[in-house]
Amino acid sequence: MVRRILKEVKEYKAASIATPLCMIVEVIAEMLIPYLMASIIDKGVNAGDLNHIIKVGGLMILIAAIGLIGGLAGGVLAAKAATGFAKNLRKAMFERIQGFSFANIDHFSTAGLVTRLTTDVNTLQMGYQMALRMMMRAPASLIVALVMAFVINSRIALIYLFAVLILSLVLYLIISNAMKYFKQAFPKYDALNESVQENVSAIRVVKAYVREEQEISKFKKASQAIYDIFSKAEGTTVFQMPAMMLTVYSCILLIGWFGAKMIVSDTLTTGQLMSLLAYCMNILMSLMMVSMIFIMFSMGSAAIERIYEVLEEKSTIDNPDNPVYEVKDGSIDFTNVKFAYNKDAKEDVLKNINLHIESGETIGIIGSTGSAKTSLVNLISRLYDVTDGSVKVGGVDVREYDLTTLRDKVAVVLQSNTLFSGSIYDNLRWGNENASYADCQKAAEYACADEFIKRFPDGYNTHIEQGGSNVSGGQKQRLCIARALLKSPKVLILDDSTSAVDTATEAKIRQTFREKIPDTTKIIIAQRISSVMDADRIIVMEDGQIDGFDTHENLLNNNKIYKEVYDSQMQGGGDFDERAGKEEE
Repeated sequence: MVRRILKEVKEYKAASIATPLCMIVEVIAEMLIPYLMASIIDKGVNAGDLNHIIKVGGLMILIAAIGLIGGLAGGVLAAKAATGFAKNLRKAMFERIQGFSFANIDHFSTAGLVTRLTTDVNTLQMGYQMALRMMMRAPASLIVALVMAFVINSRIALIYLFAVLILSLVLYLIISNAMKYFKQAFPKYDALNESVQENVSAIRVVKAYVREEQEISKFKKASQAIYDIFSKAEGTTVFQMPAMMLTVYSCILLIGWFGAKMIVSDTLTTGQLMSLLAYCMNILMSLMMVSMIFIMFSMGSAAIERIYEVLEEKSTIDNPDNPVYEVKDGSIDFTNVKFAYNKDAKEDVLKNINLHIESGETIGIIGSTGSAKTSLVNLISRLYDVTDGSVKVGGVDVREYDLTTLRDKVAVVLQSNTLFSGSIYDNLRWGNENASYADCQKAAEYACADEFIKRFPDGYNTHIEQGGSNVSGGQKQRLCIARALLKSPKVLILDDSTSAVDTATEAKIRQTFREKIPDTTKIIIAQRISSVMDADRIIVMEDGQIDGFDTHENLLNNNKIYKEVYDSQMQGGGDFDERAGKEEE
């Protein structure tokens, strides 16, 4: 898992390797300074040798400068490597997400993916930067300081060794206890991000229903959960500083006590005692850095697991080995199709679907909410794969097509119409990035969008706010239809995509489709009978099955469900779901 994550270091390998080397240079310089200081005191100050003081002092300045350069270079290189690593991780994750099928996206929550791309990657970035600088510096400083202490006086150095062992045990107990809290923290960020995302995207609904206080309460609860987890974790790790200080001061007292006795007995010099005290601080500060590394690792391990899940998630839909790159026509065939969103589901969403649709036909689909209308059309563009059976477009199983080819020729206008920030022209060109201004205008005319676009002061250069918040629902739907038409599809699927359009404009759009794109297969999902009654044939969906498939006139005479809905809507207005309400009465 760690190996897979570290693959994203890529072009920053050189900086990642150079950083620890720079830190070693800094450590060696730091460790030499106390040793040289002891020489100045013993052989220079105590002996009154000014020449020795100047020589060794000059050498100390040179070594300190080398250490400073090493430290600065290590800091710069570590920052470069860590930020580059984070950049590559985000890029790899985002590219992986773009390749996900709808089934893969259903596996992760949107908020969870956002957390992984932001908070989790930031945690790894900080951990990686700290690791590059401290993973080499802390152990090297600890080992070199111990060696130098033993070189000066092995008896006093045993105090260090004993202190290191005791402090290591204490830090291990503290960190192992804190790790369980850090691992619980990151899933809490998902809940927090979900609360923020849901609230901001639906802020108009929140305000319309005066639900600000309830949303604030929900956010506080998610925020409090993170606070509680980190409070417990920090409450545990806070003991490491007192433990460190207790050990440091104990060592200083013991070294001072035994060192003074040795100075009196001429078995230790004053300079050597000062060096030993300096090494004491180096050793114990190195342990502090090691403890910080383990804390970052405990936080990072949870982030690594979550990022790894995204990077290793295999798309349930892939291109075949030898894909077909041409869709012959818009004919569609369903043969014994069964479908379930979850392989472990006890019941299929679609059951034994058999259909044949001729190229160029206009097909209407009606059905109550939950009757699997959208699930049916999602299989045509291979947004999901069938559980059993086959779906063919142009006489070829959709699983044999190149995905890009198939989805270019099977254009879908989804229920939730999404526009992106940018001009109207930019949004339309999502359908065809090479489309000219004339192509966009033509598609807009077919979708009856040109009439309102021209009323904007900036026309096709009018800026669309994020999510299309500055256009009406009907205008948004027509822009999305125009965008789909720019793909010049063999099959055009409108999934309840004219629900916000007035009936006169909707009828005009259908008339334009009949006249301007007669060879394109049109599939229209709707709740209004008036939206589909002039279709060549109409599919009536009920509980994941086809209850009827015929012309409007034949369905009126032969299909009970269709006739009930027709009578209900023609007599009293209302939509398809009114039938369910009447049955319950």
